[in-house]
Amino acid sequence: MQWTELIVFSALFLLVTVMGFVAARWQKGETLDHLDEWGLGGRKFGSWITWFLVGGDLYTAYTFVAVPALMFGAGATGFFALPYTVILYPIVFLPLVRMWSVSRVHGYVTPADFVKGRYGSHWLALLIAITGIVATMPYIALQLVGLEAVLRSMGLNGSGILGHLPLFIAFVILALYTYQSGLRAPALIAFVKDILIYIVILVAIVYLPSKFGGWGEIFNDAQAKFDATPAKTDGILLNSNNQLQYATLALGSALALFIYPHSLTGILASRGRNVIKRNMVALPAYSLVLGLLALLGYVAISAGTKPIVNQATGRPDTNTIVPELFGANFPSWFAGIAFAAIGIGALVPAAIMSIAAANLWTRNVYKEYLKKNATPAEEAKQAKLASLVVKFGAVAFIVFVDPQFSIDLQLIGGVMILQTLPAVAIALYTRWFHVYGLVAGWIAGMGYGMWLLYNIGNPAINKAHFAGSALPLGKLSIFGWHPFGESAMTIYVGIIALAVNLIVAVIVTLIAKKAKVFNGTDQTDPSDYHVDEDSPRVKPVAAH
Repeated sequence: MQWTELIVFSALFLLVTVMGFVAARWQKGETLDHLDEWGLGGRKFGSWITWFLVGGDLYTAYTFVAVPALMFGAGATGFFALPYTVILYPIVFLPLVRMWSVSRVHGYVTPADFVKGRYGSHWLALLIAITGIVATMPYIALQLVGLEAVLRSMGLNGSGILGHLPLFIAFVILALYTYQSGLRAPALIAFVKDILIYIVILVAIVYLPSKFGGWGEIFNDAQAKFDATPAKTDGILLNSNNQLQYATLALGSALALFIYPHSLTGILASRGRNVIKRNMVALPAYSLVLGLLALLGYVAISAGTKPIVNQATGRPDTNTIVPELFGANFPSWFAGIAFAAIGIGALVPAAIMSIAAANLWTRNVYKEYLKKNATPAEEAKQAKLASLVVKFGAVAFIVFVDPQFSIDLQLIGGVMILQTLPAVAIALYTRWFHVYGLVAGWIAGMGYGMWLLYNIGNPAINKAHFAGSALPLGKLSIFGWHPFGESAMTIYVGIIALAVNLIVAVIVTLIAKKAKVFNGTDQTDPSDYHVDEDSPRVKPVAAH
């Protein structure tokens, strides 16, 4: 048991717990018994709050441990996270502004709300809502993977249900203050989380290399490690086999990120268009930190850091690489601060994700199908209860299921959420696609993407299915035809599935237009996409 680290970690955890409960009275609205107030913080967060909130949501505890772990195990491939977050903001700059405006006018809380308003189809909205919920659930479980990595490094490494007790206690506290304070809790805690992470990374990137001979020596050690392995896809440089995978994974991840419900939640909670524009300019600062963070994977190689063996599976848990690196090379008190940064980094996104999933359930399932005349207070209560179910479902997932399965599911989730891009992102600019085309495209892209993922195996870890998202082009077949022969070059499955989605959507749309099939009723006006924060809502929330 690492007592010094544990005491510092507990003190900072107690601080954010108090902040979580106090947040209910921070920027308080008339009542928290309304989804706008509980689930979106009253839609009045300014530039600084939004920057910390969205940054805390996108750059999570799992990112903190998984990106360096990928660099540690595979080398340059893990650096895809840097170009992905560089190209992300120019791509989403204008679409997010339009989404904010139309959501303000109509009182939309979720992306599925927008889809229903745009196409007048509650069935298409249901598909979008279910996709969002299913894709978000494993994402929450992954935050627990990051938190557990820290707990193991502090000596809290038991097995069975009792071994997960510290994790369970942490999430009970998270559940309680999120239930009370809603989105205001992670918004306030994000200030502490992000400041701690910036401090830890800046210290680590200066202090640790000086201990191991500088960056030149660290890169030499990393290259020597990869040269000694039989794998053809590792190394500190990309090769001809993984360059396409690297580029398509970065692009696919960038296209998917702000379609995730929890990402849009932070955007819709902001005060206005100018706040979003400032944040799209300022958020790349996190990408700089992410790039420095990724290099810690190479530092761990040079330091000779070994991952902790998972008692349940008997396999090394590479997600413990960064905590183990910090614990062995920082003074105990600073290692405690570093562990707290990662631990608190799990709480902020987990809270936002559970709120986003609860909003989807409440607005697009409960209110749409179970209780159409639900009052705002009933909606808020239902969302609070749903957020509890989501959190404890994630905890149960970690306790009773191999955590590796959560990683696999999150991998699937990224491919799944991409299939909502035509109905959510493209629909912000055009209604050319027919609702039947969007549904058919979703089915085709989802089905083909899942089939491709199912057929990706990895003998090295004894997995025959769902062992990654990198598909060798030689395995890509179209009705038995292999257009790329035996090529070993890999590509990200999500991009292929999205291409199939769009092709099918176009074909079905052309057929539906030719047959003059009714395409639903658009409840939005062109002017709705340009409303700013100074304009009052021109349509009541009930128009939803």
